Amino acid sequence: MTATWTHRMAWVGLVLGLVLALLLFAPARWLAQGIEKASNGQLRLINASGTVWRGKADLMLSGGAGSRTQTVLPRGLQWRLAPRLNAGIPAIGIRLNAPCCTPKPIDLQARPRWGGGELQIAASSSQWPADLLTGLGTPWNTLRMEGQLALQTTGMTLRWAQGRANLEGALAIDALDIASRLSTLRPLGSYRLELQALADGHSASLDLQTLRGDLQLQGSGQWVGGRLRFEGEASAAPGREGTLTNLLNIIGRRDGPRSLVNIG
Repeated sequence: MTATWTHRMAWVGLVLGLVLALLLFAPARWLAQGIEKASNGQLRLINASGTVWRGKADLMLSGGAGSRTQTVLPRGLQWRLAPRLNAGIPAIGIRLNAPCCTPKPIDLQARPRWGGGELQIAASSSQWPADLLTGLGTPWNTLRMEGQLALQTTGMTLRWAQGRANLEGALAIDALDIASRLSTLRPLGSYRLELQALADGHSASLDLQTLRGDLQLQGSGQWVGGRLRFEGEASAAPGREGTLTNLLNIIGRRDGPRSLVNIG
């Protein structure tokens, strides 16, 4: 009886050891496969090395399965994942570092909620190449933007449950010295898009303004329940009307010297 019990416990210990080793040393490619599937192929981690918990890869954006447009983030992406408890609820701490774009690593935390989940983004700032968006396909592969996208937040929390989402916090995106293959004018200008969660917790306001440049953009809208409603307009600075006519025709519906943009 004692020998049988000892034999069984040895097997249990072996199995538990294998499971623990599998969890601790799961290859990074497993994470890459999960992200690619969850994003329908639009976000890919290629050449992934290390483990699920600590690894690095080249970040690729694409238009999805079968898409011919692809862009890769210069110098790749590094990550660290760590399990933790948040108010007694299991969570995953995530630290992202992109040598090209994040002066300091970006810290996030993901945790499950009843019928959904929650993603917290700590205060951070980063700057990304605008042409990275080209890989996502339409309309970015038509615009082929150049310049820099500077992102800054004092902290954001996104929660979703039963098909509904709510947001806390704010995010500012500065599109700096933007150019496009659709215009010979380089750069077109610099712009700021601000996203601010509203008090109801279920919607957020959007505000677009021109910081500088010959292509003047402005507009406002709301993000409600995952749907975007936006009204804006584009116009040319005095003396640049002729140079920007073709671009204004593409941006939206012409109304005299303006081009009107309506989404949602």
